[in-house]
Amino acid sequence: MTLENVVNEVREKAASYQEGSYEGFLAVQITLIDLNQAFYVEVKNGKLAIEPHEYNDRQANLMITSANFVKMINGKLNSVLAFTTGKLKIDGDIGKATEMANLLKGG
Repeated sequence: MTLENVVNEVREKAASYQEGSYEGFLAVQITLIDLNQAFYVEVKNGKLAIEPHEYNDRQANLMITSANFVKMINGKLNSVLAFTTGKLKIDGDIGKATEMANLLKGG
């Protein structure tokens, strides 16, 4: 799996996002530890961006393998279970990480 594959999968999951449906600012970086690469999910002024770059002013950083992240966003790996078993590490605001997960699920 490549960074591009994961980013494309996240963009597909987020395709139902309606501009302006999230109020506030959200900046979460996802570091794919097996690839040693990162991408970010940002909502700014109601617009969603998912880009294959690091985000220095992020509110949270999720560290997970690419396979486990794809499982998580597809509902095949519970994020709480992943966190408690050490498959997912979060640095920063856990609330913002949860908001990002809900945004990708359309919730």
